[in-house]
Amino acid sequence: MPDDENQGELAALRARVATLEAQASQRLPRWHRLRAFLSALLIIIGCVLAPLGIVAAWTSSIVGDTDRYVTTVAPLASNPDVQAAAANRVTGAVMEHIDLPNLLEGVAPEDKPLLQKALGKLGNGLEGAVRSFVHEKALDVVQSNAFETIWTNANRTVHTSLVRALTGSDEGAVQIKNDSVTLDLAPVIDQVKTKLVDAGLGVAAKIPEVHTDFTVLKSDDIGRVKTGFRLLEIMGLWLPVIAVVLAAVGVLLSVHRRRTLVAAALGFAVAALVLGIALTVFRTVYLNALPDTVSQPAAGAVYDAMIKLLRTTVRMVVVLGVVLALAAWLSGPGRHATVVRQMWHSGIAATRGAADRAGMRTGPVGAFVGRHRTWITWILVAAAVLAYVLWPYPTGWVVVGLALVLLFAFAVMDFIAEDPGLAQPATPTVGGPPSPPNPPTPPDPPNSPSPPSPPSPPSHP
Repeated sequence: MPDDENQGELAALRARVATLEAQASQRLPRWHRLRAFLSALLIIIGCVLAPLGIVAAWTSSIVGDTDRYVTTVAPLASNPDVQAAAANRVTGAVMEHIDLPNLLEGVAPEDKPLLQKALGKLGNGLEGAVRSFVHEKALDVVQSNAFETIWTNANRTVHTSLVRALTGSDEGAVQIKNDSVTLDLAPVIDQVKTKLVDAGLGVAAKIPEVHTDFTVLKSDDIGRVKTGFRLLEIMGLWLPVIAVVLAAVGVLLSVHRRRTLVAAALGFAVAALVLGIALTVFRTVYLNALPDTVSQPAAGAVYDAMIKLLRTTVRMVVVLGVVLALAAWLSGPGRHATVVRQMWHSGIAATRGAADRAGMRTGPVGAFVGRHRTWITWILVAAAVLAYVLWPYPTGWVVVGLALVLLFAFAVMDFIAEDPGLAQPATPTVGGPPSPPNPPTPPDPPNSPSPPSPPSPPSHP
């Protein structure tokens, strides 16, 4: 019977397919397993190196670019916590060189014993009043534009000294002392001395040149920090490049490349997110480890300013990984991805249809775009990648902006492109539709008798 024959053929085909699959599984498992192992290993190494690459890029930027470093630390001059810490440090340095009995130099000699006895009774009361007065003048200095100028110029001048301090090659205005990175506040003290003299505290003019340190960074492991800094400086921008190359090779080795690309992109995003969380946790640990003599609010402000670019890079890598994973998924054969693409093309087709009804025509441009759609697509992708690479300091918003611009370019291309396989309709002639052509007359068959001639009419006499 026909049904029995069909069932038998179907069973034979299934058996044949099972045999071929078994033979393939016997021939290729070792190579497939090796490719899968190497692919996973390279991608894992790339994901591990990604956070180190981000830190290396940040180190290279802060160290190698003076303008970038100054831009990073310049806002600290207007930070209230840093201003308060600097004012307290300057006040303490000034008070160490003010001799309270010398304040009585302008008093008459016969009145000095009585006033000196009175000053002895006041004790800390007078010292507290003078300290408050000095602190007020110090705060005026650090809250002025003059302090911002001093801060910016000093950081620009000592940028090289900071590098030397971290590498341990030399000393400078920024030095490492007792496991601390410090900044000399001598120019600020000079400004405070001038204000004190102008306010009537003439004894301040006798204060000698004072050098006091403002702690920028303090750590018990500063030696290891210097070693790690040196290693990251040597690696520079090569470490992130190595991480990306390893991940790319892992994707190319994979059997399911699209699926592996999604996993690698999300792996990089997760690695960068872990680094961001570690920076937040380390901030708390770092501040809790500071001694009581260091202002924690000021130290927190300095920490946040120094790693601002690092946090920006972390957010950028997270966004970039998510965008790449989403792009790879949407271009795949999955059911949900196919539905999304169908909705995309349906919307563009509806817009194109409305434009056609309105009389808009793309002409030869549409045909050209339709014929070279694949090349144009890759050119647009290459342009987006080039813009990202050449961007000085890309952020997460830059990645989102480039992705949106690329999607808009794809939409314009789909709107303009015409399918070269579709025939163009005939152009109607003016005055009405074209008339159908006359059907051809079939030829006479060979050796057929000629039709008889009609009889001639009879002639009349």
